[in-house]
Amino acid sequence: MELQQRIETALKEAMREKSEVKRDALRMLLTALKLKEKEIKRAPSEAETQQVIATLIKQRRDSAGQYRTGGREDLATKEESEILILQGFLPEQLSAGELEKIVADSVAEAGASSPKEMGKVMKILMPKIAGRADGKTVNDLVRRKLGG
Repeated sequence: MELQQRIETALKEAMREKSEVKRDALRMLLTALKLKEKEIKRAPSEAETQQVIATLIKQRRDSAGQYRTGGREDLATKEESEILILQGFLPEQLSAGELEKIVADSVAEAGASSPKEMGKVMKILMPKIAGRADGKTVNDLVRRKLGG
């Protein structure tokens, strides 16, 4: 089943279950997908849909951190619940070992040896891991590999 259809089906189930957090998270996701569709003037591909989901997860992580800093544990917990719901629509995340191996292979493939060549490595690496690893984690790993 196509990813967007899975999301719509999950929304209907959440409404039947009267799960407000799940319902709200899925509505927010579908709205973001509709905005993406208007932006690119066609239905988003699976990869583009996964990218939208990853962006929303990143936003939720940032918000949860800010809520914690502000002493709003209740709102931080809600954001983290939404993260778990959204992650259910992404492919299985790579383990640390798998990710390190893919990063090492990409650095070798790019022939990169200094932090200045990070862009070349990322260009090769990102399509391999799309939606299966956090961008910040990947960025940090590549920096360490290149001695930055």
